[in-house]
Amino acid sequence: MEYTFDSGKIKKMIKEARAKNVLVQLPDGLKPDYERIVQELEGEGYNLFIWGGSCFGACDIPSFSNKKIDLIVHLGHEEF
Repeated sequence: MEYTFDSGKIKKMIKEARAKNVLVQLPDGLKPDYERIVQELEGEGYNLFIWGGSCFGACDIPSFSNKKIDLIVHLGHEEF
């Protein structure tokens, strides 16, 4: 499957938010490529977490209580 995303723009958003813990939420179709996505988004000064649960769109925000997530990056079909 062909897809693109602007990793530079995402890294800039992470930096501007001063996020330390970043959750990346992927639709099921992109989950098989999570390693490549993580490689493109890795940077210094923050931790990346991949949400492995369901994702039915940008309104499907994951809930969790044991991690302090500063920013959620949702990759989907269209800009939101």
